[in-house]
Amino acid sequence: MRIAVLCSPGSWYLRDLQRAGGDRYEVSACAFGQLAARLGDVAGAAAGCAENDLARFDGLMVRSMPPGSLEQVVFRMDVLARVERSGLVVLNPPRSLEIAIDKYLALARLGDAGLRIPPTVTCQGREAAMEAFRDLGRDVVIKPLFGSEGRGIARVNDEALALRAFSMLEQLGAVIYLQRFLPHHGFDVRVLVVGDRVLAMRRRNPDDWRTNVSLGATTEPIDVDEGLIRIARCAADAVGTPLAGVDLLPACDGHVYVLEVNAVPGWKALARTLRLDVARLVLEQLERLVESGGEGKT
Repeated sequence: MRIAVLCSPGSWYLRDLQRAGGDRYEVSACAFGQLAARLGDVAGAAAGCAENDLARFDGLMVRSMPPGSLEQVVFRMDVLARVERSGLVVLNPPRSLEIAIDKYLALARLGDAGLRIPPTVTCQGREAAMEAFRDLGRDVVIKPLFGSEGRGIARVNDEALALRAFSMLEQLGAVIYLQRFLPHHGFDVRVLVVGDRVLAMRRRNPDDWRTNVSLGATTEPIDVDEGLIRIARCAADAVGTPLAGVDLLPACDGHVYVLEVNAVPGWKALARTLRLDVARLVLEQLERLVESGGEGKT
């Protein structure tokens, strides 16, 4: 089975997938910056990546979402949508990538699905943001609308600092996305949904309220109960991701909140924590989607 992986050529995940693939899967790297397409009466691949015609692959896995100009990002997503319509299975589907990368849209989908989400306000100016800051209890988490791994996230509980932060974001032309800070027990739960499989670990950071492993959090395996499994699967379905990283926060108020769904989830820490070959599970899930003609993708 031939699989193209959109990632950096030096990606740890590429090497892990190639290791797990062995002789069964031919795993090749593709870079977003090398995507190209041809239309009309022009010789060559309708969609390709460097010298590779994407039509020769059985499946395409999106393993990174590098930054780019608006034109570049739109073009890349258009190419993914086009190859998916041609019959190539894309994991995760392009529409789910568009939803998940946009925190506002993804959280709206989660809320519409009946899941418990943090009280959140999204706005475009400092006056509206200051009103939201007060409505949310004067203790908020500010997040970039697009971003991951805890980058650009700040907790603000001082009115003067909040005004300064919102003024700067307004000057940058940014959308201001803020959530009520939820007191918790010092940990959250990262759940990886891989088709029908649900894997989980607890992430704890004694030195930072953020629990990203990239920021120094430690991990430990946990047994997921049916309640967490139901929440994680519902969250993945709401965004349309057969492969999803779902962040759950058990808060001090006794409720479990869905913080976000990552459509390009990492598994390095999870594989180490659970001592599982997660890369193999991911490849097998892609193979199942290919064999079913993509049935079950959104």
